[in-house]
Amino acid sequence: MARVTETIDVNVPVNTAYNQWTQFESFPQFMDGVEQVTQLSDTRLHWKADVGGKTKEWDAEITEQTPDQRIAWTSTTGARNAGVVTFQSLGGDRTRVQLQMDVEPDGPVESAGVALGALQRQVKGDLEKFKGFIESRGQPTGAWRGEIHGGETTNTASGSTGSASSGLDYASGTGTGGTRSTGGTGAGGDDGIGGDHGTGATSADTSGGTAGSGGTETGPR
Repeated sequence: MARVTETIDVNVPVNTAYNQWTQFESFPQFMDGVEQVTQLSDTRLHWKADVGGKTKEWDAEITEQTPDQRIAWTSTTGARNAGVVTFQSLGGDRTRVQLQMDVEPDGPVESAGVALGALQRQVKGDLEKFKGFIESRGQPTGAWRGEIHGGETTNTASGSTGSASSGLDYASGTGTGGTRSTGGTGAGGDDGIGGDHGTGATSADTSGGTAGSGGTETGPR
């Protein structure tokens, strides 16, 4: 698979940057080509994106998630792709965000170089859009502070925030106990949403979380 890694520094605290990345359904607001991302469960996603003028859909699994440190996911249907985003506090209100994506090119081997160049431009552009998005808001559209390791939820959120209120209905985005998807519709990415999922760092505090539009919740997501 083709692999691309890009890094950007954003002028928000690490928990703000991380919390926004837990809101997968907001991805279309800063990811080029992504039309919709639907959160099916704590660990499952459905993607819909425009790839080279064609609409493509696939399912993905969140394999690792450690608050303020790392999120990794991989496709389970459709073209092979995977991704990992990591977060490093630079002190104060500055955070380094690194996005790595692995994509299986659709075309012949000869097109791999072209696909890699296009993917690199897309990943760089997506990070620049994310920087503008989160810096202009100053706070995330929501947050989920649970942990996932090996595709299994090992620690549920005790400080999630969002516009819902208790027991989330993933299909409709409504519910009640803090939600991943409180801001925006859909999500996306091209066939290459992806990245490496090596070992994740050990967990950070999972109890805090900033209040979203609906206040702080302490129940299950």
